[in-house]
Amino acid sequence: MTESATDSALADSIARCIAQGFEDYHHGFAQVSRRARERFQRRDWAAAKADAIERIELYDLSVAQCRTQLDQLLEGSGEARLLWRQVKQEFARLIEGRIDGELYKTFYNTLTRRLFATHGVDDSIEFMALDIEPSDAITHPVARHVYAVSEARPAEAFSRLLADYAFDLPYTHQLRCAAAIAVRLQDDLSHWGPYPARAIELLQTVFYRERRAYLVGRVFGEHRFSPCVIALVNDGSGIRAEAVLSRRRDVAHLFGVSRSYFQADLPTVADAVVFLRSILPGKPVDEIYTVLGRAKQGKTERYRTFFSHFQQHDNEQLVHADGTPGMVMTVFTLPSYPLVFKLIRDRFAWPKAMSRQDVEDKYALVFNLDRIGRLLDAQPYRYLRFPRQRFAPALLQELVEGCSQSVRIDGDEVEIALCYVQRRFRPLNLYLREQGADAARAAALDYAQAIRDMACNNIFPGDMLLKNFGVSRHGRAVFYDYDELCLVTECNFRQWPQPRSEEEAMAAEPWFHVAPNDVFPERFGLFMGLPRASLDVVQEKFGELFDPGWWQALQAGFRQGLYPDTPPYPRALRLA
Repeated sequence: MTESATDSALADSIARCIAQGFEDYHHGFAQVSRRARERFQRRDWAAAKADAIERIELYDLSVAQCRTQLDQLLEGSGEARLLWRQVKQEFARLIEGRIDGELYKTFYNTLTRRLFATHGVDDSIEFMALDIEPSDAITHPVARHVYAVSEARPAEAFSRLLADYAFDLPYTHQLRCAAAIAVRLQDDLSHWGPYPARAIELLQTVFYRERRAYLVGRVFGEHRFSPCVIALVNDGSGIRAEAVLSRRRDVAHLFGVSRSYFQADLPTVADAVVFLRSILPGKPVDEIYTVLGRAKQGKTERYRTFFSHFQQHDNEQLVHADGTPGMVMTVFTLPSYPLVFKLIRDRFAWPKAMSRQDVEDKYALVFNLDRIGRLLDAQPYRYLRFPRQRFAPALLQELVEGCSQSVRIDGDEVEIALCYVQRRFRPLNLYLREQGADAARAAALDYAQAIRDMACNNIFPGDMLLKNFGVSRHGRAVFYDYDELCLVTECNFRQWPQPRSEEEAMAAEPWFHVAPNDVFPERFGLFMGLPRASLDVVQEKFGELFDPGWWQALQAGFRQGLYPDTPPYPRALRLA
């Protein structure tokens, strides 16, 4: 056999090994996702949380296993770029026409980047096309159920619908649930006309997250359609429909970047993404992949769409992001694109007492937490490269001087060894200054609600300053600065001691011992930074946040495995 034939055979073997590695990962992903149905039926919420973490960790585990198999195949020739150009061609041929071909490519890219320690992008051995939208070529219809809705008896369609999504537990009052769904859609879509809902189309796959199951699809009228998501709960006596979401903003929030990932046993993913984009046209494709649990594909799509935009706007510079500069992170953005890039500083200003590794560990913790709609997903990127001239001079100087452990100048390019990328939200401290009284009051109350929601899920933000929270375009407050975040169960909530003398009362520093994990809720108002009027409203509506006893009671519940339920939609959307 000639050397060329030998290389071709080896390239084919490597391509097949990688394709099989992805398929093994996909199979494992499906196995974990499939458990969600049983967790929901048994109300085993602790096991559901463990499954979520296991599935997140599965990708790196699968890549490592495939890397071991490749090392055996390569026998020292793994860094021969000529060979890998052939591998790339063979791999492309092998996956041609597959619905999830882009997911295969991302798995392949992960392996090559780790094998070659790639900085930036190496087009000769990686798949990366910035000028195309891969999902646009997908025409395969995702599996779904369709129901015609009778004008005379609309509840009958929803009764058939619920029967098609049967569980081992029965529905409690199935006909009543069906009637409530019909009435809610009639009310929500009344602006469509007297007979608004003509048909319902739902994905066959049930989506699970936290304590709920979701039937996801769309409702059709005579001339238009809208999202339709039916939320199901298991209250211990059976399954019932709890809410119907038919407004895009509510469904977009359900699929938002501050939420944990769905457990959905989808046979293929890309066709489901195409369907979901039809009901959420304003949501970036990377966020849809991510919320379906395909975080690596979400990172790939986020990179693709950002750098495509970046190239098209070649006269725009990267600048400091709006907001108060952080003590731990330097944050920059491209003004025309809604992302921020966060780099860890070399040194942290007093009183921050932590290491770089501590910060990385905090972000890794958030990646595995149930984010309950209040913590932004933060994706780590390594070895990004930007043209040097695209940085505003002041920003580049700060990065080079203050983030030298992450930033390196390489000729005409700037290489960033590690940064965290998040959706850009308006900092809450700026938002409150810009809004009228009513909007500012609503934002302050939702800020307090965010702290409460996190607390009820064993998350303590640590630093409650307004600058560490952002506001979405729909006015929802989220937390995005994680360097002091910890678990509620790690804190020692105490009452503020009363001074025993005038000297103690006038002391500039606490006259009593304060341990690193001591927290004094009664003093929260001093550190929130809210205007007096807003603080008064927050203390009136959320008095429990300032009560050490409330936090201690939460801790006692967590130690018994009791976590309060935090619905992902407002009470107004619940069925009667």
